[in-house]
Amino acid sequence: MSVAAERPEPLRLGGMALRNGLLVHGPTMWAAAVRAPDGRIVSASGRKPRVRSRAVDGLPGARGVVRLGEAMAVIPLVKRALPEARLPWQDARVLGSAAAVTLGGAALKRRARGRGGVLGEAALAGFSLLPSFLALRSGDLAAYHGVEHKAIGAYESGAGDARDATKEHDRCGSHLMAPLLASNVAGTALLRRVLDKPGPVAGAAVSLASIGVAVEVFAWSERHDGSRTTALLRRPGHELQRVLGTREPTEPQLDVGRAALAEILRAEGRG
Repeated sequence: MSVAAERPEPLRLGGMALRNGLLVHGPTMWAAAVRAPDGRIVSASGRKPRVRSRAVDGLPGARGVVRLGEAMAVIPLVKRALPEARLPWQDARVLGSAAAVTLGGAALKRRARGRGGVLGEAALAGFSLLPSFLALRSGDLAAYHGVEHKAIGAYESGAGDARDATKEHDRCGSHLMAPLLASNVAGTALLRRVLDKPGPVAGAAVSLASIGVAVEVFAWSERHDGSRTTALLRRPGHELQRVLGTREPTEPQLDVGRAALAEILRAEGRG
């Protein structure tokens, strides 16, 4: 019997880079490993919260928002089980830039109402990404983003150790950015044609709808992996990963990724 035939189907894994480690999502469990201040690698795992509803699973748009909400609900569980974990936004500069973007965004919105048009909406959407870009360029977050892709990519391909895998991945959340921005700009422009003074509720509805659209595009790309359209849809995300979002990690950082991967496989019964 060949080695490929003996190898069980790999789990579908996702992840999120932390400032000092890696959070991995499995089908039913989460696991995280971080480098503690004293140099030790510490890890923890637990069960993922899940909304089980056939109505939600069968409703395009809504299911994506719900699944992203489930992923966010894991974060406080990680912090409670692993206090050493440092989240991506746990940085004074990132929090300061987020506050500045909030204030600046309000001013841009007021100016865009009368004359901004589609270009104004696009500029505002791009401006809102500044805290995320700053988070990636500060500390070790971009390196641990590379750890995430390398650890999961090496596991999925069965090709060997994480150090030999690429630091870009086809299921990275960066592939949500282009459809998210495009749908948000289009939705906001349409909203302002329909309503003279859109309120915060209408704006929130457009944001949620944009997330739903982006997740559906992401899922479509995965179902049609290898097509020319999928390659075009993923091009912005790959470039974002290559240029800004990821950095080649060090061997000690890869060790943290190996620990997170070992913990998720143990928690999912594949250890």
